[in-house]
Amino acid sequence: MQSTLKSKIGQKLAQVALAFGLLTSAAHAVDYQLDEVVTGLDRPWAMAFLPNGDMLVTELTGQLRIIRNNKLVAMPVAGVPASIFGGQGGLMDIVLHPDYSSNKLIYLSLSVGTPEAKTLRVIRARFTGDAIEDIQTVFEAAPKRDTYVHYGARLAFLADKTLLITNGDGFDYREEAQSLGNHYGAIVRVTDNGKVPADNPFVKDDAPLPEIWSYGHRNPQGILVDPQTGTVFETEHGPRGGDELNIIEPGQNYGWPIATYGLDYSGARVSPYTEYEGTKQPELHWTPSIAPSSMTLYRGSQFPEWDGDIFVSSLVFQNATRVDMDGTKVIGQETLFAEIGARLRSINTGPDGALYILTEGEIGKLWRVSAK
Repeated sequence: MQSTLKSKIGQKLAQVALAFGLLTSAAHAVDYQLDEVVTGLDRPWAMAFLPNGDMLVTELTGQLRIIRNNKLVAMPVAGVPASIFGGQGGLMDIVLHPDYSSNKLIYLSLSVGTPEAKTLRVIRARFTGDAIEDIQTVFEAAPKRDTYVHYGARLAFLADKTLLITNGDGFDYREEAQSLGNHYGAIVRVTDNGKVPADNPFVKDDAPLPEIWSYGHRNPQGILVDPQTGTVFETEHGPRGGDELNIIEPGQNYGWPIATYGLDYSGARVSPYTEYEGTKQPELHWTPSIAPSSMTLYRGSQFPEWDGDIFVSSLVFQNATRVDMDGTKVIGQETLFAEIGARLRSINTGPDGALYILTEGEIGKLWRVSAK
């Protein structure tokens, strides 16, 4: 009873603090154990858990790796197509098809092209256990760009087995994020084989690209779907501040660069507006920037206190932010895992209820967060 009362009081204080724009601590501390599982990954970017207990990890440099029995398999997965590596580009996200157990399909995002003209591509392929085959392109962003940054590149399946793909604004093309005639700064939705779903929000309009699901994004590197409610959450990098946590709804404009809480890197204002008619406000924004690199919604068994909370990995502050959630409402924040001491690239909830974290670098690591 006493701990429950303290928790309720702490949550109320968190709500008050958030109303004044303060970063709150957790309503209650949770003990955890942090273990290094694997080292020697080359710029790891994303992970996926296979039904047999193996893990697949992408390396930005272009390799797909297998972790088996907590050890890194020496040989990379064969058959992965070449990507153009540089800046923020290379081999990026990975997700499994919802019916992976029967069809063995995986989806990969990668940057492709030439230094002068490159773009984001999403492929699907059949995983054989040590190679991928039957490769098909399900999406390619248009137009191509000459920049090496702001690809977005995160993937998530909806309950109807359609695929959401985040696209960045290419940095130098931020005004294009307000256009429905290209993929800059858009989240697109396609079927599992790359076709346009008939119920996409702009499918009946002549000018917009029919695969666009939402727009006005900067560099969205986190997206997830709550399996219990179907709510789509997204995080994106702001410039100098103004990182965002959003709830994504089809057909909506998320404001970039018309409305933002961030400044340009020079210190100049990107826009005079933090709110603008016809654009959606973020559920939460961070200034200074935390550089949100990925996110996971915790629904595991090891930490019941964290059930329904969102974890966001940070590149700049080398920690993770636990966003204390009451359904879709933000009620507090807590920073965790700074003891890792490295830039966190990806955070995922494992099938065992532990959290798994990838750290950046030429000697990247996989960490496990489990209950004591």
